[in-house]
Amino acid sequence: MTSLSDPRSFLYHDGQLDPAEAKRLTASALAKADDGELYLQYRKSEAFGFDDGRLKTASYDTHSGFGLRAVSGETTAFAHANELSAAAIGRAAGTMALIDPSASAKAPPPRATNRHLYTDSDPLDLVPFADKVNLCQTIDAAARARDPRVAQVSVSLMGSWSVVEIVRADGFVATDIRPLVRLNVSIVVEQNGRRETGNFGMGGRYLYNDLMQPETWNRAIDEALAQAVVNLDSVAAPAGDMTVLLGPGWPGILLHEAIGHGLEGDFNRKGTSAFSGRIGERVAAPGVTVIDDGSIADRRGSLSIDDEGTPTQENILIEDGILKGYIQDRLNARLMGVAPTGNGRRESFAHAPMPRMTNTFMRAGKDDPAELLARMKNGIFAKSFGGGQVDIVSGKFVFSCTEAYLVENGKLGAPIKGATLIGDGPSVLTKVTGIGNDFALDEGVGMCGKGGQSVPAGVGQPTLLVSGLTVGGTAV
Repeated sequence: MTSLSDPRSFLYHDGQLDPAEAKRLTASALAKADDGELYLQYRKSEAFGFDDGRLKTASYDTHSGFGLRAVSGETTAFAHANELSAAAIGRAAGTMALIDPSASAKAPPPRATNRHLYTDSDPLDLVPFADKVNLCQTIDAAARARDPRVAQVSVSLMGSWSVVEIVRADGFVATDIRPLVRLNVSIVVEQNGRRETGNFGMGGRYLYNDLMQPETWNRAIDEALAQAVVNLDSVAAPAGDMTVLLGPGWPGILLHEAIGHGLEGDFNRKGTSAFSGRIGERVAAPGVTVIDDGSIADRRGSLSIDDEGTPTQENILIEDGILKGYIQDRLNARLMGVAPTGNGRRESFAHAPMPRMTNTFMRAGKDDPAELLARMKNGIFAKSFGGGQVDIVSGKFVFSCTEAYLVENGKLGAPIKGATLIGDGPSVLTKVTGIGNDFALDEGVGMCGKGGQSVPAGVGQPTLLVSGLTVGGTAV
């Protein structure tokens, strides 16, 4: 019988599987392996979509299952099933038997921790269905009343609650209970036949109650509306090489994509990253310090333990421009002769873990953001980004700006439309000429994709002045 007072009851059921059986089966299945684990998961999620003044979609689903992984040297055997039973795990053990034992010593277990970075409570069950629908309806009505130019409002509300347990052959067991919520507001405004859109979202590992406060969702409306209204007056973006001022917070997505992936252990072990073999070298301008930290309370990208049972921590990747280390899961860390960093992540029980970012950001500098703007003769100020594409091997990227402005003689000019930033991550780091003192993390909406897997992630940075970025525009 399942019970919220005992979250493990969602994983273990009478007549199906119990904790002692899970330990015994794991020890037997991984007897020949250097490393590996049984990963058990139960997850439930819901999503509401409110559009054109009515509830358009409402979904709710649950799923559970296990992933069994054996690692021997560089070889991995992995099997999964959406059935939490001793019989299913026993069948999966046959796949583990296919690996050849290596001469390596058994990998030690992760260090234990009792740290909890977020609540164990289930956000889905604490707020009635009608209250969630009412929140979407209230936001829709408030946004439409804000400005007569509002033509369309879309509101999405999402939440999930997950129980995971990692069981190792050496008897190590770790459990984590993970809430996640997110609110997004999109507003379309129309003026003189022209339509523009503004978006704003927020979320994290906490409860719906935090999003349901009027000051919280009103801020989401204000930010989305302000972006849409600004874009009504936007002009065609210029093109060419120019100085770019990047705003604080969410623009750190550029850092995440163009640089963060290149610092993940698997790419560096295989020598396919632009940062491979460069520990101790200068890879960025002085003052540039890049951190990955999955241990920040309540953040979207945070985890009390990663998906291999390793506690998350602050990892200094680049310090004052010098490359210090990489993001590691257990397999790549062991093969590279370093310690895991708490970055072994997987989308679900049906996926094997790999080194992934958590919350990746650049630390604040000492520059006044207003002084950085005043330094610019001409260029653009990129306040917010939309989508982008990155080649992880080369670090080359293309990002579209959702809110950006011309800068002329140190002052903000007209908003621009259709601006894209083009460059490569390693070069961008060397072209940073100013680092603001206004560090901010994003609002909690990031998703990171790699190898067909998506996981929640956080980004952040202060205002950054970057020289010589290529801007792809719409101006002739």
